[in-house]
Amino acid sequence: MKTIDYLRAILAISCCILSALAQSADQAQAQALTNVSYPSVLKLPQGAPAKKISYGDDALQYGELWLPPGKMHVTGPLLVFIHGGCWLNAYDIKHAHAATHALSQAGFAVWSLEYRRTGDVGGAWPGSFKDILQGIDYVQQLKSYNLNTDEIILMGHSAGGHLALLAGQHYVNKEGNKKADKNPIKGVIGLAAISDVEKYALGKNDCQTATPAFMGGTYSEKSAEYNLANPMKQGFHPHTVLIHGDKDTIVPLAQSLDAKQTVKVVPGAGHFDMIHSGSKAWGVILKAIDVLIE
Repeated sequence: MKTIDYLRAILAISCCILSALAQSADQAQAQALTNVSYPSVLKLPQGAPAKKISYGDDALQYGELWLPPGKMHVTGPLLVFIHGGCWLNAYDIKHAHAATHALSQAGFAVWSLEYRRTGDVGGAWPGSFKDILQGIDYVQQLKSYNLNTDEIILMGHSAGGHLALLAGQHYVNKEGNKKADKNPIKGVIGLAAISDVEKYALGKNDCQTATPAFMGGTYSEKSAEYNLANPMKQGFHPHTVLIHGDKDTIVPLAQSLDAKQTVKVVPGAGHFDMIHSGSKAWGVILKAIDVLIE
């Protein structure tokens, strides 16, 4: 066989292989799970954090540090994760273990925050939010773990997304500017996040009806508090990405669309797809992190 014919044959075979790989990837994406259940999240591999570290005096004021396997030094931004659960103490940090474990397996260092919630002494508004700010400030004490603590990406799911959105804007205001490179928060990712607590409190599902308990009353009774706790009123970090499924029955898609931020709508995804590493939404989440890192 002539050299030119040999090269043509190799090229043809390579094209076939690449085509097959692309088709396989497309099929895998098409087969990714959508509208997953809460119990299915709990069945995922949970892993275990490298460290559990207190950031405050209360037993619930602690963070779990998840480190990527085999890495002695993590140069990328630290992910600060805030779990959801309607702000209620019935849902603790453990239900987010599968998500934080998967993030660490993907190569990220994660500081996942537990905090006092509705039903806990000192929890609800504003205690829950103060805990989150305290936990974020504690990041600078984690430098001994060879992490990049100068760059932080906040990520929160559901009610945790609400707290992440508020915290992102808090640090912008604290620095007195709107440039992300002037404060430690590089960006914020809201996963099915509650961005308008005033409107959310008007809903009828179990999580929506938990809002007045978190806020200490209805909007007519606590309007000043609602305004302070409302990302829609307080504003958003300039690098905010909202990821939401169009089948979410717990936090309506309008909570993200009405925020007028960068929104990634995941077709067919429900509320718990955002913390399920086998879901179609998970690939969208990982890509959003990569975009904020660039």
